[in-house]
Amino acid sequence: MERVDKGQSVKAGCSLIITLRAVHDVMSGYILEMRNITKEFPGIKALDDVNLQVKPGEIHALCGENGAGKSTLMKILSGVHPYGTYQGEILINGEVKRFYRIKDSEQAGTAIIYQELALVKYMTVGENIFLGDEPAKNGVVNWNKVYAESRNLLAELNIDVNTYTKVINLGIGYQQMVEIAKALSKNARILILDEPTSALTESETEHLLNILRRLRDKGVTCIYISHKLEEVFKIADSITILRDGKTVCTDEAKNLTEDRVISLMVGRELTQRFPVAQHVPGDVVLEVKNFTLLDEEVPGGKKVDNVSFQARQGEILGIAGLMGAGRTELATAIFGAFTGKKEGEILVEGRQVTIDSPLDAINHGIAYLSEDRKRYGLVLMMDVQENIALPNYPAISRLGVINNNEKVKHAQRFTRELRIKTPSLAQRVANLSGGNQQKVVLAKWLMANPRVLIMDEPTRGIDVGAKFEIYNIMHDLVKQGVCVIMISSELPEILGMSDRILVMHEGKISGEFQREEADQEIIMSAMAGGNHYVA
Repeated sequence: MERVDKGQSVKAGCSLIITLRAVHDVMSGYILEMRNITKEFPGIKALDDVNLQVKPGEIHALCGENGAGKSTLMKILSGVHPYGTYQGEILINGEVKRFYRIKDSEQAGTAIIYQELALVKYMTVGENIFLGDEPAKNGVVNWNKVYAESRNLLAELNIDVNTYTKVINLGIGYQQMVEIAKALSKNARILILDEPTSALTESETEHLLNILRRLRDKGVTCIYISHKLEEVFKIADSITILRDGKTVCTDEAKNLTEDRVISLMVGRELTQRFPVAQHVPGDVVLEVKNFTLLDEEVPGGKKVDNVSFQARQGEILGIAGLMGAGRTELATAIFGAFTGKKEGEILVEGRQVTIDSPLDAINHGIAYLSEDRKRYGLVLMMDVQENIALPNYPAISRLGVINNNEKVKHAQRFTRELRIKTPSLAQRVANLSGGNQQKVVLAKWLMANPRVLIMDEPTRGIDVGAKFEIYNIMHDLVKQGVCVIMISSELPEILGMSDRILVMHEGKISGEFQREEADQEIIMSAMAGGNHYVA
């Protein structure tokens, strides 16, 4: 009888176990398993023994508060956090995978589309779809093939876009579709979408959801990350919920409700989405008269057309409207950040003021929380205390010398009052969750003691628990006499938080409502261009 070396026997046994496990995984019907994933950053355990199981050809929603670990888990799956920087294992079709770079993950059939789209805006649609994977021979790109295959991909998705169009000339909805086509060009079998509708209109969102349903019917598996639970229940077959870096539930969507998902996400029952508060509006603190903003790209065009309104101390004035209605342009112009030509008057507490820069606005007591916190609200590589202090250095300096003790004291105060979750004030804001980043932006403006705080999409991309905290902060500010102007694309938020509502359509105000007189139907009618003045 042939002798078998003990080491060979052990190795053979291990191979047999691996083979049996792979067979079991394929038989169990999961295209993807992430097992016992643990990931730590300095001072933070982002993921703690997380498990995710996804069936082939399903849309699997991943829900959780900001900081729950959703994005970190997906960065591990997509190779952003390479093998060796975390514990646990990834299996695709029962086979263990180790991704040392993003390309490894793509070659295994996964592709991720981030909330901040990764397109080169001055390149064409076709160039973007095949960027980095251009069909070439002897180093020469076959551009005819690039555009022909791009057209085929877009046709499959029922997307009517000219492949020679530069991406900068597309709306955000179509840019999202181009990202999906780009992912499918890499033969992705697992498509990960991170907050894909955060900047889309309702019609664009419905178009995207229809595309995902068609992809599901063709066998593509989708992992869908969204804080919009109504949307999740429209599209998801299964839902996994993370809380504090741990898996707390995986179930079929039909077995869950929105309230149950919220409860599992935050670890407690939320009896209401919007805190109840009674406001008593006072004197007019901001008045905008006959405001017009010219569109320099369109001869004779206007981004805002002869808009006038008043905002009062101690109220939340909501501004609703579809994308392109002129809401953000109006806000940036009031804050002095609009670079084009403008006409009209701004009055603060009855006195006409000139605002040509953000510094002018800050000096007149106006602050602006941008809809894009990462691009305009924060310096991501700077730490928490530096970001909070940025617009406030004159107040904590003397003869040009910064008082670091004052800087730390203010940062500690706002970190405590706003309950910003951070290991220390020296933590880079890039490493904080979206909700905590938003609180840092709020902190820097609260330190400036504004009389008017303009909040553009204040809860975009943050979870229901963090939203509730932001809403409470808004109510507290109003009680202190601050005038809050809130721009939001979410009608429940507009109706749930506003004392008075303005609606914009194509650069004009098409409706004005008191809170008790408004509902979704009448607001949507005004957003579509119907004229309603009930206030």
